[in-house]
Amino acid sequence: MTKKTDWTGKAAMAGAAIGSAALAAALLYTSRRKERAEKAEPKTPPVDVPETD
Repeated sequence: MTKKTDWTGKAAMAGAAIGSAALAAALLYTSRRKERAEKAEPKTPPVDVPETD
């Protein structure tokens, strides 16, 4: 019986590590999408346009 509990403990730790890695990857993905969306917004021309020749 001790082998089964030892195996389940390792499996639980591995599952927790995989879950936390997946959560971190999801957060990175959403932050990168947000940055790209902000970058892609059309920039409004400045209010005071300088005259050039």
